[in-house]
Amino acid sequence: MKVYKLSFCIIRVVNSKLAEVIVNEGAVIDEIEVAEYHDVLLNVLDAPFSLLINKLHAYTYTFKAQRSITDLKELKAVAIVVKTAGAILSTETLIQVSREVHDNIKLFRTREEALNWLKKK
Repeated sequence: MKVYKLSFCIIRVVNSKLAEVIVNEGAVIDEIEVAEYHDVLLNVLDAPFSLLINKLHAYTYTFKAQRSITDLKELKAVAIVVKTAGAILSTETLIQVSREVHDNIKLFRTREEALNWLKKK
């Protein structure tokens, strides 16, 4: 599995159409980092692609980053693994704030559930 280390996260390429993203503890993601993130995804994955966001750590976004994080037309589906009530609340808020609200974003409690859903997409 190929792994890309960005300044605020790691991206693990599961296959040519799926990557797992784990953001670093305490990261504050801004629009420049979102652009870096999008660039890596577009260069290492085949469109359309899906993402598994594994929220192992606490982190935040600037407002501009929140509005642009899901703005990729190549993005097919996003499964987000959340373990705490706080993570669920913050993730639901992010989904509502995103400029482009995707019908194909779903929250899960386990990585396996998330992967199974993405495989069906």
